[in-house]
Amino acid sequence: MTDASLRELTCARWAEFNPELDTSPMQVVAEIKRIVALLDVAVEPIYAAADVSVAEVELMVPLRYAIEPVTAARLAELLGMTRAGVSKTLGKLERRGFLQRVPSAEDRRSASITLTDQGRRIVDDVFPRELEAYGRLIDAMGQRRNRVLEALTTLAESMESGLPSQ
Repeated sequence: MTDASLRELTCARWAEFNPELDTSPMQVVAEIKRIVALLDVAVEPIYAAADVSVAEVELMVPLRYAIEPVTAARLAELLGMTRAGVSKTLGKLERRGFLQRVPSAEDRRSASITLTDQGRRIVDDVFPRELEAYGRLIDAMGQRRNRVLEALTTLAESMESGLPSQ
């Protein structure tokens, strides 16, 4: 049984036993999860041989060419992550010598985060290979790429506007 037929069967069974329940969101969410899983598989070999994880590089990439100081709160906002998750990952990276935190003179609870030379080397090595792996998958779309990007942007914007105000 393919994932698509299992998804269709699941939706049909839920509709049968819960006719008042709209199961159509399952289809969109399932495709998003499938895409994320495929992206993860594409970069597994890169990270299996690296000294860092995907999440760690994701935090370091915005720091690589940052023009102004970046804080943990700003990284969390930029990446759509929790502050706690960002703080935990930054702590691991700092202990391993990939970044440093310089406490703010104005606000002792805040710190500017910068990459060390070792952190820059890791990003410069791993991130281009990650982009190449993603590119191979995305290039398969050919001329449909722009339409897909527009649809994904519309989906993201729609979902953002549907979230409760913070």
